[in-house]
Amino acid sequence: MADELVHLDIAGGVATITLDSPHNRNALSRQLTADLSRHLAAAIADDTVRVIVLTGTGPAFCAGADLKEQRAANESGTVRTPPLAALIKTMWEAPKPIVGRINGPARAGGLGLVAACDIAVAPETTTFAINEVRLGLVPAMVAIALLPRLGQARARELFLTGESFDARTAVQYGLLNAAAPEGQLDAVVGRYVESLLKGGPKALAATKQLVRELPAMPVDVAFSRMAELSARFFASEEGLEGMRAFAERRPPRWAVGR
Repeated sequence: MADELVHLDIAGGVATITLDSPHNRNALSRQLTADLSRHLAAAIADDTVRVIVLTGTGPAFCAGADLKEQRAANESGTVRTPPLAALIKTMWEAPKPIVGRINGPARAGGLGLVAACDIAVAPETTTFAINEVRLGLVPAMVAIALLPRLGQARARELFLTGESFDARTAVQYGLLNAAAPEGQLDAVVGRYVESLLKGGPKALAATKQLVRELPAMPVDVAFSRMAELSARFFASEEGLEGMRAFAERRPPRWAVGR
């Protein structure tokens, strides 16, 4: 679609979703969030897609909420429910790994998208800030994704001060997996994508789920459920193919579909 603000391209088992609203630094407008939700759903539903890459065009990855649009809605008396929570939930629960190719700075709600990625990489010079309080706002939606990554002490510091930090620091904080040297963003992202494509699709989906759910389980429940999950995959078609491929020293032939 010529007027869409987010594009989807699928090739070689990888769905690349690109935020393309550079005039407002890929702010989370109604149209952009709707386009992003639609393309995420399409990538998740497509059985040929093994990995999703989320990136942006222009000088920034995502500036957060579209404040001009939000202010106009508020002044007109329109109550708008922020869509970011639904986007984060979709990314978090997606059965396919999502790699963030963070092409530039992210602020406020944009960090919610970064944190919702399973793996995120940005250039070393990229800056980040959770700066809602400096606008008289609360980082409520982004906290859902950021708290598990940052931990309470670090989140309290960054949420309350609104101070910016660079990509190397973001790696130390647990927000990013890697800070790419200049000109090497695609190479670093590509290595992660290549590694993910080697995994069994169902195993990847189940592993994402256990990482998401295991911390909240009581210990006895966790042992029981993880024992069942392990046994189920050892006996599964995918598990048997993986073990055969290992014994035969060849790449696994993963079945398409879920």
